[in-house]
Amino acid sequence: MKENAFLIALFVLGLYSRDAAMAQDTAKVRIINTERQEIGQATFTDTPNGLVIGLTLRQKPKGISSGPHALHIHAVGKCEPPFKTAGDHYNPEKKQHGFLARDGPHAGDLPNIHIPESGQFTVEIFVADLRLKEGKNRLMDDDGSALVIHAQKDDYRTDPAGNAGDRVACAVIEPAKSK
Repeated sequence: MKENAFLIALFVLGLYSRDAAMAQDTAKVRIINTERQEIGQATFTDTPNGLVIGLTLRQKPKGISSGPHALHIHAVGKCEPPFKTAGDHYNPEKKQHGFLARDGPHAGDLPNIHIPESGQFTVEIFVADLRLKEGKNRLMDDDGSALVIHAQKDDYRTDPAGNAGDRVACAVIEPAKSK
């Protein structure tokens, strides 16, 4: 009987340790528009093979029209409208912008997103070259980073930002808050 209790305790401790480790490798952030209103959330989860970014926008988010929009990781963890404080695209390897560029892309270049007429939007994107806290191309460095949605689509080639237009929404990438 004591052996079973001991095994159960080890199992529970193992689950707690695994869950605690997973919480350290996750960032949950609020996405705001230029009026500082929350319009959605993003979750960043480290995996052994890269970063999974989950993005959810609410119905008819103010400031984001339906249609295609550029999505990028920017180099600075600040989101003060009009979001220029987020700096340039995250580009630690000094590459050219865009998936179609011979010497690209930036580490922070992400695929365009397509917002439906309803405004409700959910997507998960996998990025092999990014990490949250550890290793090469980590987003939580000394000045942090930000997720930015632009007014227009990215053309995937024009340096430095793909002719993506104004920055219409932003989220500072920071660790998940403890409950």
